[in-house]
Amino acid sequence: MELALVRSLMDKAFYEDHRGDRCPITLFSKDVQKIKMTLDKTMEQFDRSLTPDEVQAVFISDNPTMTTANKNKYLDIFAAIKSETAMGSDIAESVLSKLFQQVIGEEISNLGFDCINGTLKNLQPLHNLLEKYSNDFIPKVTVKWEDISLDTLLADEQSKYRWKFNLSSLAKRIPGVNAGQLIEVGARPNTGKTSFHASILSGKDGFIEQGASCVVLLNEEKYSRVILRYLNAATNESSETITKDKQRYYDFWVNERKPLLKVADGSDRQMSWVESVCKYYNPDILVLDMGDKFAETNTALRSDELLKRNVVYARQIAKKYECCIFYMSQLSAEAEGRVKLDQSMMEGSKTGKAAEADLMLLLAKNPSISDDPTADQQDPFRYVNVVKNKLNGWHGIITCEFDHTKSVYTS
Repeated sequence: MELALVRSLMDKAFYEDHRGDRCPITLFSKDVQKIKMTLDKTMEQFDRSLTPDEVQAVFISDNPTMTTANKNKYLDIFAAIKSETAMGSDIAESVLSKLFQQVIGEEISNLGFDCINGTLKNLQPLHNLLEKYSNDFIPKVTVKWEDISLDTLLADEQSKYRWKFNLSSLAKRIPGVNAGQLIEVGARPNTGKTSFHASILSGKDGFIEQGASCVVLLNEEKYSRVILRYLNAATNESSETITKDKQRYYDFWVNERKPLLKVADGSDRQMSWVESVCKYYNPDILVLDMGDKFAETNTALRSDELLKRNVVYARQIAKKYECCIFYMSQLSAEAEGRVKLDQSMMEGSKTGKAAEADLMLLLAKNPSISDDPTADQQDPFRYVNVVKNKLNGWHGIITCEFDHTKSVYTS
């Protein structure tokens, strides 16, 4: 009976009618509870009907340390689920009523034993239990309606921009960012993605100078090269100039940037590791460069679903640990040589990744007119396409200048 219910819950419409307290994991046996938890998480991430094979693939990838015996046990359970036929809503209501009847009976029995043993001081626990269910044993719907003052609403609106952008042309349209937000930044290779986050974090009046604690996790460029770009941006000087007075700039770095900036190599790491870092270090700003490369690889999911799952996980981390995440990403070849960009140009996921962003900034440069690979460095203009903006709704293109020798963006 419980396996048929799990099979039915894989249908999106059925799941929506029986989610949450209408079908809690407490209705299921211990082993099936774990499968139900995976089903809930996967349904939340992909927001569509699922197949037993898909839920099985996610379950196996989420539990890589299972013993062979346990893995075989769960594979047998999934095989049994696959053999079940999805129930209609009327049958499901009857099954749920019987399952809840068993749960309620157990809870009442436990209260009865407490009463007999003299440990039940009054009947309030019994009243509370009966209040939770209707006469057909199905849980009642209870909602705690919010009553928020205007002052609280206005304060929340202002707090969206705690960390201000130091790029004035961008700040005029979007003042800044705050905890719990996911900012996706995309560009083609050699456009200046890494220098962009170095500039807004480490540059003059950037997030670090505003007092934000920042963590940068890398899995593409060499650690030392990125650190140097942050030093370039912080000092507004080229590497050549820094070399001439190394001690002076080193002292500046140690005193003015290093206390609030941590940079680590995250090659071959996954988003679960990112969460551990966030939990331990509690940053205000977290940069993932590149975000997509933190996605799981040992899964049967399609690449676009895998990337959506990865960015959903990143968004959950931002909300859970109250940090602002900058998720750096490549753009597809469709964006090459174009100044005006759109959401569909995100590499590997035309809609899934974009759907999770609070703010999406796509960086562009003028089309190359030379075969010389250094020619692009002579063109200082960059274009910040604001293609999604849930913070204040402004969309458009911002023109700025990029000094690649100093890793600095200016208006």
